[in-house]
Amino acid sequence: MRIDLNSDLGEGFGPWDMGDDAQILSIVTSANIACGGHAGDPETMFRTLSLAHDKGVSVGAHPGYADPIGFGRRVIPMSLDEITRMCAAQIGALQGVAALVGVPVAYVKPHGALANLAARDRTVADAIMAAVHRIDPNMAVLAISGTQTEQAARAAGLSVYSEIFADRGYLSSGQLVPRDQPGAMIHDAGEAAARLVSFLETGRMPVVDGDPIELAAQSICVHGDSPGALAMALEIRDRLMAQGVQIASFLGN
Repeated sequence: MRIDLNSDLGEGFGPWDMGDDAQILSIVTSANIACGGHAGDPETMFRTLSLAHDKGVSVGAHPGYADPIGFGRRVIPMSLDEITRMCAAQIGALQGVAALVGVPVAYVKPHGALANLAARDRTVADAIMAAVHRIDPNMAVLAISGTQTEQAARAAGLSVYSEIFADRGYLSSGQLVPRDQPGAMIHDAGEAAARLVSFLETGRMPVVDGDPIELAAQSICVHGDSPGALAMALEIRDRLMAQGVQIASFLGN
């Protein structure tokens, strides 16, 4: 069995860093890089892309609401066309900086409130996929498993890979528990790792409001911005490898 580990990186701005990207990039196999919406700027993008290139880590664009104060975790009222243009601008910005590094932007993973809204609202998911398809129909999409985002990506003819979250609680709908509700976050690295080992053995994810649900996944997200992120990423990688799981990019490189 093989699984990808991905992390949301490049989420600093100017002189402010968010997390230890260099260390996380020594653990994960795919990097979702902020591209100037919820976080990121040209220099941060360049540094993160360069580190990912040096580590041989696959690179994806991580577009979100242009709301750095709220870190992209608040829904900003926008029309569907505005969402398409916002995503296109952010993906294009990362592609431009990536060209300077010489690394391809191979996939797109929506961020935060935009990702959660797209997970349950097919029209929002379609608006994001319209941007991806028009920019490069060969780019893949990394989507929350079992959501509208998966369906929209497939309908757009895009390659789609599904992810589960190491440190987030789930609802029986397959969506994530909102961060302001009990059970939203898992802070204990051992607990998170044990849940993932069980999921890979059974294909079933525990939820806060019912019986475990079936999900499919080619990737596991380990957040890079949460407290103890590095220790959790290490624990998860080591526990999975001890179970004979190969850690490798979902793109096969």
